[in-house]
Amino acid sequence: MKFGTLILLRHGESIYNQQNLFTGWTDVDLSEQGVHEAREAGEKLLRHGLYPDICFTSWLKRAIHTAQLALNFLEWEQIDVIRSFALNERHYGDWQGREKGLVRKQYGETMFLSVRRGYDTPPPVLKKSDPRTPEKEHKYQNIDPNSLPVTESLKMTKARVIDYYRLRIQSYLRKGETVLISAHGNSLRALVMYLEDISEEKITDLEIPTGDILVYTMDSSLHIVGKEHL
Repeated sequence: MKFGTLILLRHGESIYNQQNLFTGWTDVDLSEQGVHEAREAGEKLLRHGLYPDICFTSWLKRAIHTAQLALNFLEWEQIDVIRSFALNERHYGDWQGREKGLVRKQYGETMFLSVRRGYDTPPPVLKKSDPRTPEKEHKYQNIDPNSLPVTESLKMTKARVIDYYRLRIQSYLRKGETVLISAHGNSLRALVMYLEDISEEKITDLEIPTGDILVYTMDSSLHIVGKEHL
């Protein structure tokens, strides 16, 4: 039996990560440290002999550039790379671009943790007139505005990520191929929650650091037969 391999790579540190700002769908690039982490991810893939057959990323350049840097280090840039906003980070609504410490102070510890680490509490909604809304970004101009969030809980993020995973990614794993997903802290937390059947209560404890790699081995029925943290 040929097993499928799913490689989950969180993007390297972004400029907003470095500044302790809520990022969400804000399209900021990698910091210098983030570039290093992305190349280091490529080195880990090389060391473990992991050569993807296909790569998926979000529409956000911190994830795109992480995949590019990792594959460049691996000298494996010929594979197809499919990008989808369905793999974007969770949308942080009106908190996007705001410093986390100031948000914590304004809203209080309970609300802050419920939004940031909980499952079904979204941040305050971003008004449709706000220039930060995806609808006003050129890259989303051909997307149905009803599909573009103005805030998201982890539950809402999970819904779009898992829909995409089932529709576009599972078939490669069933065929025994190796799939790399370069995405974000919360889009990957949502996917791991689904793959490992993690409860709403336990998901608060899951943190995926920047540049981190999780590798799942799956049989043709998509049952996990192995997991490794590189």
